[in-house]
Amino acid sequence: MRRKRQTNVFSLAFLDVMSCGFGAVVLIFLIINHDMREQQEQDDDLLAQIRLLDFEVQQGRENLFALIENFDDTQARLDQATSERAAKEAELARLIQELEEIEGASLAEIEAAAKLRSDIDTREAEVRRLQALERDNAGTNLRVIEGQGDRQYLTGMKIGGRNIVIAIDISASMLDETIVNILRRRNMSEAQKKNAPKWQRAIRTVEWLAAQLPLDAEFQVLSFAESVSTLTAGASMEWQVMGDGSELNAAVNSLRNVVPGGGTNLESLVLAMRDLRPIPDSVYIITDGLPTRDQSAPRSPTVDGSQRLTLFRDAVNRLPRQIPINVILFPMEGDPMAGAAWWQLARATGGAFVSPSWDWP
Repeated sequence: MRRKRQTNVFSLAFLDVMSCGFGAVVLIFLIINHDMREQQEQDDDLLAQIRLLDFEVQQGRENLFALIENFDDTQARLDQATSERAAKEAELARLIQELEEIEGASLAEIEAAAKLRSDIDTREAEVRRLQALERDNAGTNLRVIEGQGDRQYLTGMKIGGRNIVIAIDISASMLDETIVNILRRRNMSEAQKKNAPKWQRAIRTVEWLAAQLPLDAEFQVLSFAESVSTLTAGASMEWQVMGDGSELNAAVNSLRNVVPGGGTNLESLVLAMRDLRPIPDSVYIITDGLPTRDQSAPRSPTVDGSQRLTLFRDAVNRLPRQIPINVILFPMEGDPMAGAAWWQLARATGGAFVSPSWDWP
């Protein structure tokens, strides 16, 4: 008899299923657990990196704070250095300005001292010259002339003034004292005319007058015959300063080359003196008689005494007023009115009249 099989709910198939399911669960657990370990390892690495980064950030912040402090300190020291530099530059500029002022003042003082020394030397030299001149002219009007022995002459003529004219007659009559000798010498050579005794006396007279001129004066040396001309360098009709005397010496030396000749035109001399600016305040005329013609053409080759006196008065009437006319009159035959006419002119103008001896000056 067949036994009846018992029904078992836990059959092999069920166990197999359960075993498979459990195995799957275990497998899943193992897989998950493995992934979690790897994730945990990765998380640990990331955490370590994060901590390292946090440490570096912390160090960076500390370094940044130190740099900021150093920058602030450096900026403060830079600002202080800039301020000190500006102060030093301002002080240097002030010192340079003071130095320039001191140098300028020193140069100005040096220049002023040099100029003062030069002025003092010039003034001392001028004082010495003036003192020598004052000693020569002090007291009386004595003149010492060196010739054939030492002789003194009382001329009564004082040389003075600011603008002085020395005028010399260079007409033919200055060759000699007599008419006959004048005509004879007029036909001689130029060298003989220049060496005529009367003409040489006239030249020495100009030299004597030139030696007496004041050192601070201005002068003109004029020659007159039928016309007037200047003996100064360059034929300038302007006033000449004394200076070192070279201009005056040149004018006097040029007189030695003049050859007397022609008539006497006093009017031309008067007109020339009127054109000088300023007009002269002292005039010295060296002549030997009255004029023989004026600016107009002569109507006759001869002129008598009354006509010569008329020519003289016409010329004198054209003279500027208040000019002292000093006259040195040399002797001349056949002109008796000359001495009185020239003496009256000198007296009326406040000048001096001299008719010197044959050996003067």
